[in-house]
Amino acid sequence: MPASELVVDVAKIKKAAHNAIALNILTYTLPHDIEVYMEEVLDVFLAELGQKKLKDYLVYCLRELAVNAKKANTKRVYFESRGLEINDPEQYEEGMRTFKQDTMDNIAWYLQKQKEKGFYVKIIFQAKGSNIILEIRNNVEINKKEYIRIHDKLARSRKYTSLEEALSQVLDPSEGAGLGLVILVLMLKKIGLDEECFDLWAESGETVARITVPVASTKIETVSVLTDEVVKSITSLPQFPESIVQIQRLIADPNSQIVDIARYISTDPAMTADLLKLVNSAAYMLSKKVDNIVDAVKMVGVKALRNLLYSYGTLKILGDDGSVEKKKLWDHCYRTAYYAHNLAKNFKSSVRGLLDDAYVGGMLHDMGKIVFSSVHPALLDKIRSFVKDKGLPSDTFEDMAGGMNHAEIGARIAEKWNFPESLVSAIRYHHEPGLEAGEYRDVVYVVYLANIFCEYEAGNIAYDQIESAVLLDYGFTSEKALKKVSDSLSEGFRMEAGRTPREQIKR
Repeated sequence: MPASELVVDVAKIKKAAHNAIALNILTYTLPHDIEVYMEEVLDVFLAELGQKKLKDYLVYCLRELAVNAKKANTKRVYFESRGLEINDPEQYEEGMRTFKQDTMDNIAWYLQKQKEKGFYVKIIFQAKGSNIILEIRNNVEINKKEYIRIHDKLARSRKYTSLEEALSQVLDPSEGAGLGLVILVLMLKKIGLDEECFDLWAESGETVARITVPVASTKIETVSVLTDEVVKSITSLPQFPESIVQIQRLIADPNSQIVDIARYISTDPAMTADLLKLVNSAAYMLSKKVDNIVDAVKMVGVKALRNLLYSYGTLKILGDDGSVEKKKLWDHCYRTAYYAHNLAKNFKSSVRGLLDDAYVGGMLHDMGKIVFSSVHPALLDKIRSFVKDKGLPSDTFEDMAGGMNHAEIGARIAEKWNFPESLVSAIRYHHEPGLEAGEYRDVVYVVYLANIFCEYEAGNIAYDQIESAVLLDYGFTSEKALKKVSDSLSEGFRMEAGRTPREQIKR
């Protein structure tokens, strides 16, 4: 990539840091301008997470691992060019005797060859929960002998307490990862990390080197403190409507009959009209129009009705106030809900109950942003005062207003309103699906993926920034396959847009 194209997109980096999106840099030859660009991206990324002080240490670590990955790719090209089998111990020793000198004498040729073969180095930055994850991946798997050598050096490096001590030891000069890895471990020690924070392994045709930086007393934690205060202070938000709470109680009562539930809803003509509009909308895709609430309850089922009521109640409390910002937020939520429903229907129809949760999970996933945009100016002043009184960084409030930790805020409000745990999890983990490994994984995955499709079609993220575990779960093995579904969903939503609940319910 030419140096002229390497422009640090600060807004994109901040968005990634706030939303657990992976930032990826892909290179085939790791030229100097890519190394400089990598350092600049890391600088902005760490600053956004309140960890700028770690930059100098982590820059060294990333450069060391990236150079090692590039050398590993060069090694594969060299062994292939000499007709040597890299996994054969004797041939490996033969090749390594001349590898360093031969490649140094003609490095441009070897770099060009590894580019032609598609051997890449990928640098990844990601904030996950309370951890900063830094990864270097290259698409040749480390072999057993290399793995043993590297882990032996890592094991030996643990006994050193200073660089001088390490340099005084006799290190094997035949492998590029010798002294550099020792220094890497010492760098991590200087910032208080132990050996468990670094790992190296092979998977699915790649070698992965990962540094995990657990964040303590940092911006992430500071924002968490402010989140507590925001949720505690939002007294201006009403409790969930009592009429809806009563219907939820009837739904939860095993002795209730569908006709009892429908009769109670019918006592509120406005709710009856709105719910019939929702049930007949594109969201529920019924085979025929429903004209009375008893048929509506029968058609959608009590669980779908329960979820519909959570969505309806939230709309009534946080509904569109006519502002451009809130309209944009709700438009995104409706699109995400439509995508989630269709993904569940077409890919996960065998997962019990998912179809009922998918739509409302998508509808409410950004509730935290909507809540924050709804709070009264007096409350905003109170929160700013809290930031000042507690001595929190002055930009913490702006980060919160910009969406940082909005998933946690939304989940806390959902808990306050007694939403079911499946919806709370969908809201809480819609940017970090890997954190939900329990019984609500399916609804978290579908809401995450629906949200990602929105971001992907808007050009805000690239295919390789999407969580691989979710892609695998949905059978997306290529960007071509994902784009086909993305285009289909986008066209479907465009055609149905005139029938979305937002257009049908006048709030």
